[in-house]
Amino acid sequence: MSTDRLSVTFAALADPTRRAILARLTRGEASVSELAGPFEMSLPAVSKHLKVLENAGLITRGREAQWRPCKLEAAPLRDIAGWVETYRRFWEASFDRLDDYLKEIQEGEGNGPSS
Repeated sequence: MSTDRLSVTFAALADPTRRAILARLTRGEASVSELAGPFEMSLPAVSKHLKVLENAGLITRGREAQWRPCKLEAAPLRDIAGWVETYRRFWEASFDRLDDYLKEIQEGEGNGPSS
């Protein structure tokens, strides 16, 4: 069974270490050892996190001589933002309807604005 891209992206983002790695990459490319710096884990453990991020399309790894820089790829995050936006519009519309309803109730009780 194949997993859709959105599910893979959400799964990659579910881990706080991977989110912290992505946050660091917003400042620019970094090597595995640079990314591992803030964490109390081995380089192989950080590499496993990077592999998950890479499989989700959230990062790419280059090769420049001995340096293998990791770089943030924003497209999957844009997909998530679009998905979330749908629900944001839904909740805004729901709150607008609730606000209208509460105003009607308030006016029906004689507590509305004076004419």
